[in-house]
Amino acid sequence: MSYPHLKITFLGTGTSSGVPMIGCECAVCTSTDKNDKRLRSSILVQSEKTTLVVDAGPDFRYQMLRANVKKLDAIIFTHPHKDHVAGLDDVRAYNFFSGLPMQVYANEMTQAVLMREFPYAFADKRYPGVPEINLNTIALDPFIVGDIPVVPIEVWHLKMPVLGFQFGSFTYITDANVISEQEQEKIKNGEVLVLNALRKEKHISHFTLDEATALALELNNKQTYFTHISHQLGKHADINKNLPATVALAHDGLVVEL
Repeated sequence: MSYPHLKITFLGTGTSSGVPMIGCECAVCTSTDKNDKRLRSSILVQSEKTTLVVDAGPDFRYQMLRANVKKLDAIIFTHPHKDHVAGLDDVRAYNFFSGLPMQVYANEMTQAVLMREFPYAFADKRYPGVPEINLNTIALDPFIVGDIPVVPIEVWHLKMPVLGFQFGSFTYITDANVISEQEQEKIKNGEVLVLNALRKEKHISHFTLDEATALALELNNKQTYFTHISHQLGKHADINKNLPATVALAHDGLVVEL
């Protein structure tokens, strides 16, 4: 499968509460290091012809403004949790300027939640100015958005199936604590792997720092970045200096080109 040159920007690298967390005065939340400021997890994927984002959480509007995204062709959703879907209403601006519906790619489980959370966007009679959305159903088969081929990777978030996505030699996985051996085979020995690493302590549905690090080394990508990070993990600089050479914490604004 042929891939265009891709520029991938981390729009957010935080967990559901973001960092800093409202009301928290811990060392991470009060840090002056810009890398300790994390919006909800999302990435921007750009080729010369196509621009898409993976997930549109509560910070979607600000992320688009901060990254100066004037044109957006599609949103691909990993799963239906609020911190990954809550910003969908703000595609209205792209509808207005492009005159086109936003192409949304999601599995049936996620589509059901989108229609429940944003019923006005899918009503037979819609109020002028509501989001215009064209739903595209995805599962585990590869698909193409514009000129960008996408390969879904199935992972597990406790008992919920979540989709990771592979863009050539770049694999993006968030909200997982189990990846089957079969799916791991698809993501071994690549260029860049992104995994969630919530905190140091055990969690019911997310990889811990140690679990993510061990998996990263086993999968043997040239570079692994961790995302979906909580304030409980520790300061960016402190954690980063103790990670293996091929592993690092991602930060908001990080850019990878392939």
